[in-house]
Formats: sequence, structure tokens, C-alpha cells
Amino acid sequence: MFISRRTILIEWGDCDPADIVFYPRYFCWFDASTANHFRAAGLPKPELVRRYDVVGFPMVDTRAIFHVPSRHGDEVTIETRITRFGRSSFDVEHRLMRGGVLAVEGFEKRVLVAKSADGEGITACPVPEEVIAIFRTDRGA
Repeated sequence: MFISRRTILIEWGDCDPADIVFYPRYFCWFDASTANHFRAAGLPKPELVRRYDVVGFPMVDTRAIFHVPSRHGDEVTIETRITRFGRSSFDVEHRLMRGGVLAVEGFEKRVLVAKSADGEGITACPVPEEVIAIFRTDRGA
């Protein structure tokens, strides 16, 4: 499975008064890491939208497991991979590492969507085999 990585320097504004990361920030970073994962695989979101006539991949479920806190000034690395593909959905796993220690695990379920036939809403659509093949490679970024 393809794994992408990105590094984040934790800023003062990311933290609560106890100087630890305010938990919603992790979900923002995970969301951005999913977009980065597609970009790192050579399929940035604008290209995905254009090539496959889709709207995007909204999140339908998310959760996290918090192991150790991170603080202002820490540099962390988020490792992202897609762990499962369904017909129109896929599961994303994020591992936020701080100095070689697993600090937070994040999990997302996303669905690939296109405009509905009436053009008023969105509807789930199959994940193209070509997209699945891109993420099933063993290359790392």
C-alpha cells in the first residue's frame, strides 16, 4: 500500500491553554493529509475531479485514538495510507508520529461522489479501478 508523509510544526495557535494540541486540529491535519495523499500519488483533487467527472470524496465517518499529547514547537509527521476500498468508499488511516512515538491514530471513511442525475445533489459513485491500482502500489513518498 502506498504511504505518504507530511511534516507539521505545531504552532502556538494549534494549542489549548495547557499548551497541548487542541483535539480538533488533528482532524484538520488528517483532512489535509488525505488531500496530500492523493496529490503525492499523482492524483491531486482537481485532476481527480476532471479525469473522473466527480465532485470529491466527502468524509462520512471519522475517529481518533490519542496516545500521547503534542505541544507547541513539536515537529510531527503524519503517515497516511488507504487501508480498504469498497465499491464507492475507502478507509484512510493516519499515524501521527512525534519523535518516533505514535502520538495519535486517525481513521476516516470517505465516499467518492458525483453530481446526481438531477444536478441538484450528489450521489456515491464507484471508485475507478485505475485509482485503486495507484494506491495499491508499494512506493512511499
